[in-house]
Amino acid sequence: MKNTPIRTTVVGSYPFPGWLEFASQNLDKFGAADVEEMIEDAVIAAIHDQATAGLDVITDGEQTRLDFNLSFYGYINGIENNETETRKFGPPAHDQRGKNNIVSQLKAPNGLGAVKEFERLKRLAPAGPVLKASVPGPYTLSGRLLPNEKYKTRFDITEALLPIVRNELEALVAAGCTEITVDEPSMSCYAYKEDTKRFVDIFNRTVQTITGKCRLSTHLCFGNFKGRPVGYRSIKPMLPDFLDMTVDEIHIEMANREFAEIELLAPFAEKMDVAVGVIDVKNYYIESPDDVAERIKRCLQYVPAEKLSVAPDCGLSQTARWAARKKLTNMVLGAKKVRATL
Repeated sequence: MKNTPIRTTVVGSYPFPGWLEFASQNLDKFGAADVEEMIEDAVIAAIHDQATAGLDVITDGEQTRLDFNLSFYGYINGIENNETETRKFGPPAHDQRGKNNIVSQLKAPNGLGAVKEFERLKRLAPAGPVLKASVPGPYTLSGRLLPNEKYKTRFDITEALLPIVRNELEALVAAGCTEITVDEPSMSCYAYKEDTKRFVDIFNRTVQTITGKCRLSTHLCFGNFKGRPVGYRSIKPMLPDFLDMTVDEIHIEMANREFAEIELLAPFAEKMDVAVGVIDVKNYYIESPDDVAERIKRCLQYVPAEKLSVAPDCGLSQTARWAARKKLTNMVLGAKKVRATL
């Protein structure tokens, strides 16, 4: 599957069915067996939509994760919700996402839950597509935790989380996961103002023990909370240091940025495979197969077909399901159209 030209893939998340959102707000009315049944049904729905679209690579849609970071905090000891730091009113933005105090040493004795998610995906998925798991990297995972006396900076928190994430990645490989994305959008968002060599060192130490044991990728974007970016939207600050990330594939947001800096895909393609975001998840314009094909042809000027994957810019959790279905279907049709000309 690795050498399939113009692979079609996804980052990780998929929109929740409406009934799952409603149920998550009324969990007191459901028993444990009811909740597990709902989760399984939601994963079946996510698998169905992705498989029907014809994707080469699918995920479980992250249907058990109510927030990209915050859902993982439930697995980590030493964290306490902090509502006082969160803006409650006004236009939606990242400062309305939950924040958390650290009240004791950060530990995750039972892991982060990704292995259970992957085991469920294996059990429910049809034969054919590659099954991928996505886990936030430690720097991104640290983003909603407030420093304290023990962990004085975000980097101190990151270092405490690093072995927790590494252990989860090792457990995924042991469970038979052959494709893993370590999501580090906070690194791409803040590359313009932080030490990019330090970012690369953190990333490489996180994945060191699974390198060569699975197809490893990372996802770099500029934020997508309520369809809004948060970072400085340029690839230039990431170069050249991010070329030293130990990955088989790097995923880069492009469609939302109107393919600005597309020429900077070339240096990445010299070092690794490149997954390009050709679907704008922040826009309800439904890209046609011809739109997708045209975008792929532009990418092929800088990335060879055998090294190119295409995907939405980010996870689809912030996009309505009806639109996500159509966008994925047309993405696959567009990719097949270009493949037929190779």
